[in-house]
Amino acid sequence: MVDVALASRISPETLRKIESGRVATPAFPTIAALADTLGLSLDDIWAEIETGRAERTVEMQPVLPVVRRPSLVS
Repeated sequence: MVDVALASRISPETLRKIESGRVATPAFPTIAALADTLGLSLDDIWAEIETGRAERTVEMQPVLPVVRRPSLVS
């Protein structure tokens, strides 16, 4: 991890915070530097983020029963 951080020109502590979730939204230059160091495409990273958001959104949807009420209009 230290090698990746240093090769990306970010501090190892910053990388630890990103990995642990203490930095929820890292700066774009940080992500770009890490992607370059790891040989990843920013498009691929974005696709992963969007997939994760979609999965969390589906998981977080409450399942409520449908309640039918009598109509006031005949």
